[in-house]
Amino acid sequence: MRNSSQAPVFVLEAFLDVGLLKYLVFAVIMSVYVVTLCCNVLLILVICVNRALHQPMYLFLVSLFVNELYGSSGLFPLLLVHILSESHAVPAPLCFLQIFVIYTYANVEFCSLALMSYDRYLAICRPLQYRRLMAPCRMAVLVALSWLYPAATIAVLIALSASLRRCGNVIPKVYCDNYSVVKLACAGTTANNVYGAGCTAATAGLVLSIVFSYARILQVCLSGSRRTRRKAAGTCGPHLASLLNFSCGCFFEIAQSRFDMRHVSTAGRVVLSLYWLTCQPLLNPALYGLNLTKVRVFCRTLVLHKMSHG
Repeated sequence: MRNSSQAPVFVLEAFLDVGLLKYLVFAVIMSVYVVTLCCNVLLILVICVNRALHQPMYLFLVSLFVNELYGSSGLFPLLLVHILSESHAVPAPLCFLQIFVIYTYANVEFCSLALMSYDRYLAICRPLQYRRLMAPCRMAVLVALSWLYPAATIAVLIALSASLRRCGNVIPKVYCDNYSVVKLACAGTTANNVYGAGCTAATAGLVLSIVFSYARILQVCLSGSRRTRRKAAGTCGPHLASLLNFSCGCFFEIAQSRFDMRHVSTAGRVVLSLYWLTCQPLLNPALYGLNLTKVRVFCRTLVLHKMSHG
């Protein structure tokens, strides 16, 4: 451990020495990254090319898929380099950049899911006002805020963490993590703790707004026809599954960071810490690509067209 108060590097110590198996691990992680990129890019192109999909819900999906690409690119490239490398040192500026990308990704994800729940709430519970409340200019402002607000709040978080006087430089993970950096501080973390608690409370408020929206949707659907209930389930089901998956992943990450997890193997802790960053970008394209009829039909038509002209 380095005792310098501002070590120029951080050391990621959760990487396991698996010998030649590291090449297999590299191949698996690389495959996951490539599939993630291809699936999200494909759906972005499908929605952008098909004018019938230029509706608020699908444009919010584009923002969500772009965020999956953003978050994945903040994790996988550096992770792949370290899997093959003998040294797991990360320059401090690069470490803080990774923290910024990963934390911004998480906050944009919750903001995007909140926008999508709000969109479904308006479409199902207030259909007569939907066009006015989801006008293009209003929608653009909401998407912009869903990116700018997380970027601003995380920038402040990074500034507070970077200014701390540190007594070590070892991070017990396979990627840079803000909470781990703060724990390296010799003293004076009150501002970080208070600000972090405020950010957590704001995120919890977003989650509660999503729950409220779907509670109202459920209330309306239960009093409607069978067709209304089926349509609502088809459009809201993927959103709820995505929210549940990401919330559980974040809970796993918080649990293994904040609590004593020595009874869990190192490999198990690594998997728990990576789950929310790897599963969500893979799950969302599958959920929305397979469950949203317009997207599924357009993809099938596109494939058949290519085959017939191949």
